[in-house]
Amino acid sequence: MTRPAKHSLTLQGHRTSVSLEPEFWRAFTAIARARGQGINRLAVEIDGARAEGTGLATAIRLFVLADLQARLAAREEG
Repeated sequence: MTRPAKHSLTLQGHRTSVSLEPEFWRAFTAIARARGQGINRLAVEIDGARAEGTGLATAIRLFVLADLQARLAAREEG
């Protein structure tokens, strides 16, 4: 893994940035594309579902991990 890089997002009209490793950023954007969503829209969903005290970057990483785990579980079932 490489060092995190800052990425700009807009959440409900508010500009913010997250620092994510390139691997997580690529996975996050790929998930958004697969869902037919923009990254800002997906980030708003993740932001709304994150636990209090959890940073947005951490929430995105956990979301990417959960997506991967769900796909692996579905593959094992199928």
